[in-house]
Amino acid sequence: MSELSFEFPDGSVKAFDDGVTAEEIAKSISISLGKKAVAGKVDGQFVNNDEPLHKGGKIEIVTGDSDDGLNVLRETAAQVLKAAIAANFKDIRFGESAADEDGFFVDTDKPETQISVDQLDSLTKSMQKLISQDLPIKVIFLSKEAALKQVAGDPYQTELVKESAHDDQVKFFEIGDFKSVAEGAALPSTGKVKIFKLLSVAGAYWQGKSSNPMLQRIYATAFNKQSELDADLKKRQEAHDRDHRVIGNQLDLFFVDPKVGAGLPYWMPNGATIRRTIERYIVDKEVANGYEHVYTPVLANLDLYKQSGHWDHYREDMFPPMDMGDGEELELRPMNCPSHIQIYNHHIRSYRELPLRIAELGMMHRYEKSGALSGLQRVREMTLNDGHTFVALDQIQEEFQKILKLMVEVYHDFDINDYTFRLSYRDPENTEKYFDDDEMWNRAQSMLKGAMDEMGLDYVEAEGEAAFYGPKLDVQTKTALGNEETLSTIQLDFMLPERFDLHYVGEDGKQHRPVMIHRGLVSTMERFVAYLTEIYKGAFPTWLAPHQVKIIPVSQDKHGDYAKQINDQLRKLKIRSSVDTRAEKMGYLIRDAQTHKIPYTLVVGDEEVSGKSVSVRRYGEKDTQSESLASFVDEIQKDIASYSRND
Repeated sequence: MSELSFEFPDGSVKAFDDGVTAEEIAKSISISLGKKAVAGKVDGQFVNNDEPLHKGGKIEIVTGDSDDGLNVLRETAAQVLKAAIAANFKDIRFGESAADEDGFFVDTDKPETQISVDQLDSLTKSMQKLISQDLPIKVIFLSKEAALKQVAGDPYQTELVKESAHDDQVKFFEIGDFKSVAEGAALPSTGKVKIFKLLSVAGAYWQGKSSNPMLQRIYATAFNKQSELDADLKKRQEAHDRDHRVIGNQLDLFFVDPKVGAGLPYWMPNGATIRRTIERYIVDKEVANGYEHVYTPVLANLDLYKQSGHWDHYREDMFPPMDMGDGEELELRPMNCPSHIQIYNHHIRSYRELPLRIAELGMMHRYEKSGALSGLQRVREMTLNDGHTFVALDQIQEEFQKILKLMVEVYHDFDINDYTFRLSYRDPENTEKYFDDDEMWNRAQSMLKGAMDEMGLDYVEAEGEAAFYGPKLDVQTKTALGNEETLSTIQLDFMLPERFDLHYVGEDGKQHRPVMIHRGLVSTMERFVAYLTEIYKGAFPTWLAPHQVKIIPVSQDKHGDYAKQINDQLRKLKIRSSVDTRAEKMGYLIRDAQTHKIPYTLVVGDEEVSGKSVSVRRYGEKDTQSESLASFVDEIQKDIASYSRND
């Protein structure tokens, strides 16, 4: 019998007989590990605990208490769910399924009505029945020909068979009479699944492509302990309550219309007000810090992006060029930097102009697969708060520090405090992605590191996270849901000035090459509004709130004129105010203002009219407070001017 060689995580290598299982390998290490093992991973691929192995490689033993072990449990639960669905719906067809750190899902398709959320309870009972029977979950391998016969009539499983066939062998999981094309590893029987929850259903395109059929995706999760499931469900409820898509619908901020196209959001008046307030704030802040704002076309000749390198490095994320019929090809821009380079190059530049700071709220377009699109966070059309500074070599560190100081000021105004710094370097081994110039990379990376060290800031270093043209500082923040994302960047670029042959005339009268610094203070307007919506849970601070004041007269006939006078006064002060003239009960109108998270609700009746006062109810508070109109106006103006901060 031939032997297989396996390398363990500690670097040791051992030989085993052909056909050995992950469980046997675990037991050879220790009895306790053999008991804890639930699966193996060979060269990163999951294998069942009792699956005979016929190829060696790097091996890991997966234990039930590990993240990979949880993945195996969820894959097992997905197979039980499939078997339950097949038992309930004879004409069902299965798309993809997957297990990950968030749970698991199963895609299904029915010729007529799809599985609905109302049927999840009955599917749960069917799963529980299969679990109580403790049926074996077997791994079987079929030839490609036999596998195609097994899945005949199911176009999705047929395609999966064609994609997964390896050495003419297709892996299946078998539960009773039910067989399903398999990926990953499963526990030995259905009875091993104890704690699970079917969560929701939603549409999902087959393989994430909008040109493919829409399937029905069932989302679910599974855990080893009930307490873990309870904590997860609580977290999911919090995530739902903070989801900017949910809040966006509740507060009428934006929508996406499939008739127009996925990933192309419409900003409703409320959302547009928030965005406009942010844009005005950013422009004023940048102008005060020496930036010159410009407008540049959303279209450019494809040659511009070939020269910049974006066509080579980001072609898959760009929309197809538009052939104008005369040899010219226009491209929807994926980046603003080449446009700002054209602004710089339009004039002969002197050293006296440097640093030259150019900024724009620039609209860009990126091709995103339909399955990746999500509300405002992942879109196909976006407006980036973009800026580029052209500097001399000896100005790099000072300008970098000024940009970073400006970023921190902006975060303070938006009450963003939970962020960290990451210096993102190239991977020197990846010459395909990164511009191949060791001297440039070493110099640029050392300059960024030196600037951070000089400012005494803590940071982490990450190889392989740089842009293709240079290293960068990424400001990493945690979303309200606990996910990490990049909020802002500062990127140092020696490459594009070289590619576009940029110059400035130095003090010595000779031409010199500038260095380009790319920076975005708050990412795109779309992503930033999504981020703020979730952080604030829709209760925007007064200065950002689309409606800042709602005025409710006790009686429209008696107190309507006074309410209108207050509204006119506030609007002249550019305070977003309105009068609620609906013929509804007072309690309902006040609750409605609270539901829409309006910072201030003013109730006016006889006492307020006679005393030139207002009864103020602040969002989130149950009590009202009577104060003079002049006092309230002074209070709200200070609230807005201070960006709703107390410091």
